[in-house]
Amino acid sequence: MSLPLVLPLMALIAVWIKLVSSGPAFLCQERIGRNGKPFVLYKFRSMQANADTVRHAAYVRSLVEADRPMVKLDRVCDPRLIAGGCLLRAAGLDELPQLFNVLRGEMSVVGPRPCLPGEYAFFSPKERERFAALPGLTGHWQVNGKERATFREMNAMDIHYLHNASLKLDLQIMMRTPATLLCQMMQAFQQRPGGQPEPVDAGIRH
Repeated sequence: MSLPLVLPLMALIAVWIKLVSSGPAFLCQERIGRNGKPFVLYKFRSMQANADTVRHAAYVRSLVEADRPMVKLDRVCDPRLIAGGCLLRAAGLDELPQLFNVLRGEMSVVGPRPCLPGEYAFFSPKERERFAALPGLTGHWQVNGKERATFREMNAMDIHYLHNASLKLDLQIMMRTPATLLCQMMQAFQQRPGGQPEPVDAGIRH
């Protein structure tokens, strides 16, 4: 229902990406979906076409092993981002193409975050219960503990959602998502270009 309104915005974003950088406007990434089945996730490309991914994988592993809050590596608008890429990410605009994943039945509007294949090994057999649900554009963790929760706490939130999923809970999460994105945008604009992530309180609202 939202696509007629969103498609013109998506077209403008695609044109902007092509104007300010070389390479495709869309990024196709393999992610792990329901029941551990891989699928291709669609995003707008917000980084340079030759951006280093090895650094990101090592960074995520270090956070998981140290049980530290999952603060995004690109939160500080690092130089790998294209012009406007920080805004695209902070506002969640880079994820608009995932509406097509929803139409294809690979994702839901609300659900656990779809992980990268390299992250799948971090989940214990019990934690892989979260993969019984379709991954979502937004979810319980995104609006309650993003960048404050550790990897284990994030998964506990996803499993809590799985056990308590309902239309009421989905609507509550969807209604809280705009405020969460607004906070992300404010944090992004407060960061110094090229700086390091500021310490983040690991406390979580339940």
